[in-house]
Amino acid sequence: MSKGLPKRSEDYSLWYNELVKRAGLAENSAVRGCMVIKPYGYAIWEKMQRVLDDMFKATGHSNAYFPLFVPKSLFEAEEQNAEGFAKECAVVTHYRLQTDPDKPGKLRVDPNAKLEEELIVRPTSEAIIWNTYKGWIQSYRDLPLLINQWANVVRWEMRTRLFLRTAEFLWQEGHTAHATEKEAIAETEQMLHVYADFAEGYLALPVIRGKKTPNERFAGALDTYCIEGLMQDGKALQAGTSHFLGQNFAQAFDVKFATKEGGLEHVWGTSWGVSTRLMGALVMAHSDDEGLVLPPKLAPIQVVIVPIYKGEEQLAQISEKVLGLKKQLEAKGISVKFDDRDTERPGFKFAEWELKGVPVRIAIGGRDLENGTAEVARRDTKEKSSQQFDELVNIIPALLEEIQANIFQKALDFREANTTKVDSYEEFKRVLDEKPGFVLAHWDGTPETEERIKEETKATIRCIALDSPEEDGVDMVTGQPSKRRVYFARAY
Repeated sequence: MSKGLPKRSEDYSLWYNELVKRAGLAENSAVRGCMVIKPYGYAIWEKMQRVLDDMFKATGHSNAYFPLFVPKSLFEAEEQNAEGFAKECAVVTHYRLQTDPDKPGKLRVDPNAKLEEELIVRPTSEAIIWNTYKGWIQSYRDLPLLINQWANVVRWEMRTRLFLRTAEFLWQEGHTAHATEKEAIAETEQMLHVYADFAEGYLALPVIRGKKTPNERFAGALDTYCIEGLMQDGKALQAGTSHFLGQNFAQAFDVKFATKEGGLEHVWGTSWGVSTRLMGALVMAHSDDEGLVLPPKLAPIQVVIVPIYKGEEQLAQISEKVLGLKKQLEAKGISVKFDDRDTERPGFKFAEWELKGVPVRIAIGGRDLENGTAEVARRDTKEKSSQQFDELVNIIPALLEEIQANIFQKALDFREANTTKVDSYEEFKRVLDEKPGFVLAHWDGTPETEERIKEETKATIRCIALDSPEEDGVDMVTGQPSKRRVYFARAY
């Protein structure tokens, strides 16, 4: 199945695209820049959704749904937000088609069906949601308002890549309103840590928690927090963001509340989101030249069992034992597939499930029946061992936990090995070319220096880490004083 899969070391981009397609995660669609998420890929996204949704609800949030279309006048009400997304917007101008009189069997836009006001296909939902909040919030008793939406959005990208950057993608977006600045900031930080906990605990991806520079902030936010992961090619990937909006959107949409003291004030807002880009992170952070390597907590199939048999009688004997084990493991919450297809040979099945990244493979044949054993192979290390069949129900749960922890540790070791401190601009440029990864360097805090570095090296400031220690130094470009190092990298 993985025969001919490009090597990461030879062409990382081609390896990624081919793996996403061959493993059955997604494919390009007939719509330019859009993708079809296939059942196996969507099953992973569903598991991500389920976990995140539980985490959101545990922190007091409720789900709602808002329109796909945003009237242009609402969209442009918050000027920074509108300007920031203007170049990526898809716009609906007409509401009807008609038969083309000049081309039989074809359709054209009805020139008499022009909308009085254009509708923006949402690139993000702040405008429509804050306009709605105006009717929901009157008093301090209505706060905090903690809403999340699972939805699709459209950002008209010119250069696309499956999961990482597509014209339409799936995501969740949280939008909350608070009585005080302090509460809104606490919410912004809380959701950043929810994302980080998910990335590390489920995605097995170690992340840097930090703040974006003013240049990199979300349009319309006072502060943007982010989590940044490192992929195997040394490029960074922004895996989630949480924005402190201040009172910008409340003022733009006149969302006020009566305080306990009898005054009238604008509320304080946040927004935060992660998307199907997490699927790209999952692939790029862990997979190898043979296929996907899935953390057990997100694998649609955690254990696959392949019978090796001669004749129907032996298959029946193996099946009886396997189905009992399958039932026991499923009772422990473990997803199991018994691959008893008679259309493929065992070797083909091994390669297929390796390509799809199933964490544990169990093979059982005629000799195993006699000996009461089975061969257990783990996807992360490719190690194989013979185990007593009756012990598998106890061995497998612990093995899955071990695999989850090992995948995370491998990614953490890679990040640490590819994070470099530099003090000069020459060293900075050399490290970027020779040892891609995170580069920790002093920055003078000016957008001019940040922009110069980006133009000259294609590296950006990924974040100012929340736990970065104060350290007196000088900017590697200007020589101006600096109080701490920041994380630079080339990025997706």
